[in-house]
This record gives sequence, C-alpha cells and structure tokens, in this order.
Amino acid sequence: MRVALISLMENMPVDLTGEGAGQPGGNPGFLPIAGHSIARHQLGLALALGATRIVVHAEMLSAEIVEIQHVAEQRGARFHVITAARALVPLVSAEDELFAFAEGFLAMPEDARRILDEAPGVLALPVEAGVAAGFERIDINHAWAGALRMPGRVVAGLGDLPPEWNPVAALLRLATQARLPLRNVPQALLDTGRWRLVRGEADAHAAENDWLAQHTAASHVRSPGEWLAVQAVRRAGPALLHARTRPWVVAMAALLLVFLALGAGWWGRAGLSFALLGLGWVVLQTARLLAKVEEDSLLEPAGHLRGVAMFGPLLDAALVATCAWRVAGSATAQTAWFPPLVLVLILWLFPAILRDFRWTTWLCDRLLVALALLVVGLFMPLETGLRLIVLALLATALAQAHGLFPNRLLTNGT
Repeated sequence: MRVALISLMENMPVDLTGEGAGQPGGNPGFLPIAGHSIARHQLGLALALGATRIVVHAEMLSAEIVEIQHVAEQRGARFHVITAARALVPLVSAEDELFAFAEGFLAMPEDARRILDEAPGVLALPVEAGVAAGFERIDINHAWAGALRMPGRVVAGLGDLPPEWNPVAALLRLATQARLPLRNVPQALLDTGRWRLVRGEADAHAAENDWLAQHTAASHVRSPGEWLAVQAVRRAGPALLHARTRPWVVAMAALLLVFLALGAGWWGRAGLSFALLGLGWVVLQTARLLAKVEEDSLLEPAGHLRGVAMFGPLLDAALVATCAWRVAGSATAQTAWFPPLVLVLILWLFPAILRDFRWTTWLCDRLLVALALLVVGLFMPLETGLRLIVLALLATALAQAHGLFPNRLLTNGT
C-alpha cells in the first residue's frame, strides 16, 4: 500500500509578506493556485502516484480539509486526520511506502510524478539554489526538494521522537538517518519555475501566473483564435478559477453566442452572425483550456468537457446555416447549402490528411474562418467566395499529396 502525508497545521509559520520573514497563523498548503489549494494539488499528485491512504496532519477539520477528504474518498482512498506525529505510526505498516510533501511544495505534476515514481529516496537540490528558493538544507551540498518516498519500516521511528515534532520534518530526519538515497532533482526545473516552494501570498501570485503559462504552453504554431483563448485563460483564468467558475459554465457562454449568431443569421445579419460565431469559438477554446488546466494540474481523469464535445459540430452547423441563409436569395435552397457544407467537411478533413502541415491549426481556427467569410461577403457574392475558398483548399490538399509540402504522414508510408 502507498500512503501520502500532507501537512496542514494552522500554526505553521507562513510568509505572508513575501519578504522571507514568516508570520504565524496559517499554512502555505491553504494558499490557492488556479482556484485550488496547494494541498489539493498535492493530493492530486499523491493519488496519481497510487496512494490509497491519505493522511493529513492538522489541528482540526476545516472546510478545505473536508473538501480534500471528499475528493480522496471519491477516488477510492481512505482518509485520516492526525494531530500528532506519533499518530501516523499505526497507519503505515512496514510493507507500505510513504510519500511526504513539504508545506507549500508545488511542482509540475508530470515532473514530480516521473521523479517520485522512479525509486524511493529523498529528493534533493543543489544547496545554494535550493536554500535560496526556500527549501530546507539537508547537508553541506544538498537541500531537500520538498518531497520524499520512503519505506514504511522507517516510519516507526516517529514513536521515539518528541510528540511536538512536525511529522514531515521528523520523517525527513528519519530518512536521512536511515541513509535513504538522495535523488537529485534537475536544477532546470527550479530555474524554470516548474518546481518551487510557495511560502506566502506573494509567492502564490507569482506561482499562479507561471502555473497557467506552463499548462497552456503549446509546441505548435498557435492560430489567432487559439492565441486569444490562451490570453483569456492567462489573464482572466485566475479570477474565474478562484470564483469556482467551472469550465462548463464558460462553455455555456459559447453555446449562447452560437444561438445568438443563429438568430442574427436568420434575420439577415450575416456579418454579425459570423462575428458572434468567431467569438463563440474563442470562448469554447477558453473553456477547453480551463478544463485542461484543471485536469493536468490536479492529475484528474479526463472528461470535464466530454459532454460539450458536440459544441464544435454545432458551431459548424450554425456556420453552414448562416452561409445558406445569406446566399438563399441568389440560389435554390438545395444549392445554397452545398458550398458551405463542403467547406466545413474539408475543414474537418484537413487535420487528418495534413497532420504535420505547419499551418493546419490556422485552417481549423473558426475565428479566422468566420472573419474570412465576413470579409469575402463584403467584396463579392458569398456563394462565389465560398466556391473559391473550397477550390483553394482542395488545391492545397492536392499539392500536399504530391509532395510539394513536407508531410511525414503521407511520405513515410505510415
């Protein structure tokens, strides 16, 4: 069995000024990062590491601890609250493994999970960089990196220590006395903000900005609509998440914009309809990014927005309907629907056949598509513009198929 210890003692010294001097009266574990406490982030890491028993060291139950308890029990873990270090001993058998985290420890989940899953030991940083970042010195060359994984047999030593000892500090001492190996954490993680110790509100604000930036980073070329969605998450995301605004609420706002666009298109306001559809797509991407941040940072199972997967096709259907209503005056009902429907089908097809094409994300950006249709409608009949766009996209796909653009999907035989 794997056991995880999270310390939430209210009287732990916390630096609320950001100037290094701690002030009594709180615990860094309660500080919020992206709408969830640091302790909640530690819980997500513990559960992802396979912990089936969660132990919280606290003076009393609080609303934050009850919330953590509900999450742990929903994920099938047993939950305990202890008020003294010695109370941990009967909860960890000699055959168990224990994970312990420092108060305020926050790391990118995939990094912490990878390092802790490799082997037992005390995670360590170079002493100069570690102490400067607020971590505790272990020896002359190393500072504790804020997390450890130790065999359960070592935990029995808590019974020989004074009862007033903090269990995390006591476990660190026992681990070093038992000569558990020091496992170095790359200093690059510390330098890039992917591994840190949050000591107060100033640290929490800085960590939150970095946290959202890291979770919304992408390796591909961002389209304008994606860029706007990312900026919305980075600027408004903290306020939304702290207000406990769920991603599906933002998705509902996108759905409302789609219905408003349909109404505008029905009444002949195609330009307004295209603008609303483009904005709705950006809001939908914002909701998806918020859900991804929560799932990735808390290491929760995917599926926060599984129920709104139909919003994308619905937005495309509204785009087709707006185009058809716009050209209905110069074409029959059957031919009016055909060009926009072909356009949308091609836009769905492009990500599959041009997967490695550099600008595929731009072609999938419905904000750009909607604005392009709006501009085309200003200078020529929309039906003619639709046909020209379809021909241009088909010509690009043919050029790709004949190797004029590099695409490993079509050229390496896979």
